[in-house]
Amino acid sequence: MALLTGKRILVTGVLTDASIAYAVAAKAQEEGADIVLTGAGRGLSITQRTARRLPRPPDVLALDVTRPEEIASVADELGRRWGALDGLLHAIGFAPATCLGDDILRAEWEDVAVALRVSAYSLKAITAALLPLFRQAGRASVVGLDFDATVAWPAYNWMGVAKAALESLARYLARDLAREGVRVNLVAAGPLRTMAARSIPGFERFEDVWGGRAPLGWDVHDADPVARACVALLSDWFPMTTGEIVHVDGGFHAMGV
Repeated sequence: MALLTGKRILVTGVLTDASIAYAVAAKAQEEGADIVLTGAGRGLSITQRTARRLPRPPDVLALDVTRPEEIASVADELGRRWGALDGLLHAIGFAPATCLGDDILRAEWEDVAVALRVSAYSLKAITAALLPLFRQAGRASVVGLDFDATVAWPAYNWMGVAKAALESLARYLARDLAREGVRVNLVAAGPLRTMAARSIPGFERFEDVWGGRAPLGWDVHDADPVARACVALLSDWFPMTTGEIVHVDGGFHAMGV
């Protein structure tokens, strides 16, 4: 039996077929899951086109995490469709241009607030809306995509702060949702050439050093190892793991200079 046979999974954050979320969606289908994707704003039509490239093209729901009514609408639709939900992939992140680059002092609160709301708070907002469906499933898994926030990275700036908030939030959600049978974990991926990565000034600086320092090596064009980790955490194979950050970065995080 495949890892996700019979599982109903909501996958957020798919834009192009180069996105990590797309790799997770494809691997989840390969492992037997029924999935629904979400897209936001002007990117919704791109997600819809990308969805048609999956082995079993799934439906795509509109989900702008800054619009509470859209979060509620997604939960309502999944309730009508499935009645319960076994898993969520949170792959949503955004920071205005002022929040990225070489000067962390440049961004004003209005832009920082957007980065924190979209990239961190949205994990709480979506999870809370889906909680009744997780309860109906009896047990469920929430997996979020992360980029190690224990150090300061070149150009990452306020997105790094947002990821630190995401990591802390995941631990608190893991604490409070365990009694509901919901596990909450993050996968800290190494750098991959996604649309999001291209928006980070100086992203090539990550590429230049990562493969050389990571003991297992690293391919910035291969999201499959990250997808496999996410699918494993969405499955029943980690029944007693929650509040964890699983690094899928070739071992880079464990190395010194």
